[in-house]
Amino acid sequence: MSRYERDYLSLLDRLLSAPVRMDRTGVGTHGLFGVQLDIDVREGFPLLTTKKVHFKSILYELFWFLRAETNIHYLHKHGVTIWDEWADGNGDLGPIYGYQWRRWKGYNGEEYDQLGAVIKSLRENPYSRRLLVSAWNVAHLAEMKLPPCHVMFQFYAEPAEKLLSIQVYQRSADAFLGLPFNVASYALLLHLVARLTGYEPYRVVFALGDVHLYLNHEEQARLQLTRPPYPLPRIEISRTYSELDEIAPEDIRLVDYKHHPPIPAPVAV
Repeated sequence: MSRYERDYLSLLDRLLSAPVRMDRTGVGTHGLFGVQLDIDVREGFPLLTTKKVHFKSILYELFWFLRAETNIHYLHKHGVTIWDEWADGNGDLGPIYGYQWRRWKGYNGEEYDQLGAVIKSLRENPYSRRLLVSAWNVAHLAEMKLPPCHVMFQFYAEPAEKLLSIQVYQRSADAFLGLPFNVASYALLLHLVARLTGYEPYRVVFALGDVHLYLNHEEQARLQLTRPPYPLPRIEISRTYSELDEIAPEDIRLVDYKHHPPIPAPVAV
């Protein structure tokens, strides 16, 4: 069993006996605060095997972010519907993740490509302690259909060993549905940035604020806990790149993903 899946299942088990808290959606949750997941991606790509996780949705959502898109048209074009519940009648979501990552607007109206700047710094100043990207733009929160849950991430390079890690701060984590997607998405982002900068992907660390299990996910979590994990899959990227915008979803392949059947669960909106 991979350390990631062991730690994730342990978290689900802890949540089942955690205190009940009311929440914005009215569904109710079991909640914990201040949990960390530390994942070594050299063990394999962190996609859960105790239930099928829809990698296509993860892949195209990440590229949607990287394109700074804020309308679900691109997702629908590729058969992905995970943002439909929050979009308005025109498919718009406001200035959410990708907009902030790649087009953050300063007070003077100038746009900042935060992720592009981090990649440049990794190449030129890999020991920098400023390799951060934030999605929590206070001036835009009211315009967002859903304020960011994973609010900030930071890269950490080890140039001598050619290793690259990423740490994510997530203020709110839906442990059953959202968190497995988030972990795989940032692991994939780490793979892409490592490929661009000449590093090997190493650690994905999640610092979780409010991590919760919705009360209507209890039965699904108990089912998942009965399933023995399989070895993790791996990611193959077909070529090398010099710029972030050269990378295409078609260049990425998930290999050897053996998994149990999916476990459907309702989304709390």
